[in-house]
Amino acid sequence: MTPEGKRLLNIVILGFAFMFMFTAFQTCGNIEQTVLISFNSTDFHGTGYTSMAIIYGVFAASNLIAPSVVAVIGAQLSMFCSGLLYSAYIAMFIYPFTWSFYTASVLVGVGAAVLWTAQGNVLATNSSERTIGRNSGIFWALLQFSLFFGNLYIYCAWRGHDVITDKDRKTVFISLTVISLVGCFLFFLIRKPDSEPSSSAGEVTESLLQAESNDSSASYRSVTAHMKSCKMFVTKEMLLLSLCIAYTGLELTFYSGVYGTSIGAMTRFGQDAKSLIGLSGICIGAGEILGGGVFGMLNKCSRFGRNPVVLLGLVTHYIAFYLIFLNIAKDAPVATQAGTDLQAFITPNVGVALLCSFLLGLGDSCFNTQLLSIIGFMFKDNSAPAFAVFKFIQSITAAVAFFYSNYFLLHWQLLILVVSGFLGTITFFGAEWIAESRRSDSDYDSI
Repeated sequence: MTPEGKRLLNIVILGFAFMFMFTAFQTCGNIEQTVLISFNSTDFHGTGYTSMAIIYGVFAASNLIAPSVVAVIGAQLSMFCSGLLYSAYIAMFIYPFTWSFYTASVLVGVGAAVLWTAQGNVLATNSSERTIGRNSGIFWALLQFSLFFGNLYIYCAWRGHDVITDKDRKTVFISLTVISLVGCFLFFLIRKPDSEPSSSAGEVTESLLQAESNDSSASYRSVTAHMKSCKMFVTKEMLLLSLCIAYTGLELTFYSGVYGTSIGAMTRFGQDAKSLIGLSGICIGAGEILGGGVFGMLNKCSRFGRNPVVLLGLVTHYIAFYLIFLNIAKDAPVATQAGTDLQAFITPNVGVALLCSFLLGLGDSCFNTQLLSIIGFMFKDNSAPAFAVFKFIQSITAAVAFFYSNYFLLHWQLLILVVSGFLGTITFFGAEWIAESRRSDSDYDSI
């Protein structure tokens, strides 16, 4: 197999490993608020929104040390150990206690920071300027298949259930734990990519893990990785991208936790309201997969850069937000176990609700594939610190959003998304113009 073929295989394996892990974790996140509302009749007192706020808050803080961990133990082992923490969090739902629930939330936050920093490193070191767009799209599309399989099971298993029983909960989370563990072990199939010969030093880039000499101490590499992250955070390029990254954290919270919970709380959708959470997740996944494929794997068809794709993502999200505002009751995100009987501005329509799910996923893929591409291109030589900063910004805003989701009604949450989406798109345009000027002498095809 050619070096290029080996690198592409590594990207595909990486995508499948994340697909299995996040089939479990994203399905868990999509249903946990609904599950825990039903479980709160016992001595357990916890909420899914609070747990996710803890996860993303710890995730944000841990991104400051994640490059150091990856530098010391390597990307492959970092992803495996982090995956085990994800599996432990999911397994905790088989029979949750308040203390174990929030402890597991802290641990998975640490694991998430290391996992995504290592993922960014693997993506960058297995890509060139020519292939970073394609590889970002392939990885994103495979990752988003995770939304399809787990949520399809939820839709079939919970159809017609008004209340989620203990048996329902245990069956789902045992299955999800096994699926997550399969993904963990797939990381061991990733191999170190071969270097391509090059006549120009400018064409050869090395990852963070290759930057230090073999006799460097672990502590030296750790400190160096941390310092690179801090310096990169205040660069002009990263500051411009930060508002767009922050928006992806806010809308991640909305589509992965708030919107599914809101659909399940709408009593006007009938007895199938709870199962619609799974169907909504499938539609989100369909949008993500379509976006990842069109704007990633088919990137060579585009000659206009990344800006039109990001603008399409913003317009798509604005349409979704408007329809959600019309279709979903304002108190749905914070409704009790009994749900809400309120109505928004139109008679609640399942078709409109699921169309909005699809649009949320499609818009999210527009933003994320372009962010993965531009960061992988602009910070190729320091991929691990760059992706650590990316995840730091995204996760801290997600933590804030999950926290206020406990209190804010739907229309206030939508207003925050509208304003932040507009600001993030404008600043992304500025960062893309800088990237365009950098590659004026390159054969790189943007997406």
